[in-house]
Amino acid sequence: MLILELAIILLASKLAGDLSVRLRQPAVLGKLLIGILLGPAVLGVIKGTDILEEISQIGVILLMFIAGLETDVDEFKRTGKASSYVGIAGIVLPFGMGYLTGMLLGMPVFEAIFLGLLLSATSVSISVQALKEMGKLKSREGTTILGAAVIDDVLVIIILAFVMSFVGGDVNLGMILVKKVAFFAVALLAGWKIVPWVLRKFAPLRVSETVISAALIICFLFAYMAEYAGVAAIIGAYLAGVAISMTDYKHEVTEKIETIGYAVFVPVFFTTIGIKVDFTGISSQLALIAGLSVLAVATKLLGSAFGARVAGFGWRSALGIGAAMVSRGEVALIIAAIGQEAELLTQDMFAVIVIVVLITTIVTPPMMKLFFAEKKESRS
Repeated sequence: MLILELAIILLASKLAGDLSVRLRQPAVLGKLLIGILLGPAVLGVIKGTDILEEISQIGVILLMFIAGLETDVDEFKRTGKASSYVGIAGIVLPFGMGYLTGMLLGMPVFEAIFLGLLLSATSVSISVQALKEMGKLKSREGTTILGAAVIDDVLVIIILAFVMSFVGGDVNLGMILVKKVAFFAVALLAGWKIVPWVLRKFAPLRVSETVISAALIICFLFAYMAEYAGVAAIIGAYLAGVAISMTDYKHEVTEKIETIGYAVFVPVFFTTIGIKVDFTGISSQLALIAGLSVLAVATKLLGSAFGARVAGFGWRSALGIGAAMVSRGEVALIIAAIGQEAELLTQDMFAVIVIVVLITTIVTPPMMKLFFAEKKESRS
């Protein structure tokens, strides 16, 4: 059954992506929507299974690995200040407004704080694909977005650990911080010294595609270490890509990893997001979903755009950067699952959050297209 599902997903995602481009929208939008159509929410052709979820996870890891491979390290260094402004401002406004909204809804203090934290999350895996399609991934804006996403992820996870230390009772905040600092220290050291050495040692082995295998090993190990340290696996994969981008094997790895990723795993990731959607029992929550969706989009868009504007970007570029930070993606879903387990989210609110996360994900590509299109067209 899995083989047939993969065939259907690949066929549908490619056709939907092409149709989306013909309608002057990013291909990723079509892939997200076709997942909703194929999944249990509409046609029920594809069922969300654990193995499909695992393939999807490989897809997002490879997508962020490719983003790392295509990162201009010198530009990344130059945009560090801008990334900090975008990442921090993109947390402060959603967090504050989310907390106030929670209090207005009658939530207890910690539940309101948790709602603010949920709205502060960012996952740029969708934005990365949209940036690639628009030729903006290596631009100053694209590099700022990727840097801001790393900062956003780290800060949100630290705040989450702080909150859980109060409500969970058994969370060691100090140890959590030590693990995160240790991960980044080890990742940077490994990227500088170990990654080039591993690739050089693998290159002369008398078996096929040794360099690509070595690159995948590095990618998966970095992703695993990140997840073990409490940082999202996609951050580890991105850092692995950046490390390899500074070696002589960058172009060989990029070309072949893109072939592997975009042929199978990445389309499954995009389509699976839509497949996860479940509209059961949400009819009574439509007003809440609409309100939280508007709040989620507006606060992240305006907060991140303000940070970009302070960093010296023009308003159009700043809004494009803000739009790229809107998608909450798998990071928010992971946080929501933690909140549900800790009884900071009711089952009904969890279902609402899942729909809100999906909406932020779907609206991100067309918003980016709107703000970035003019610049791209002027170069064409």
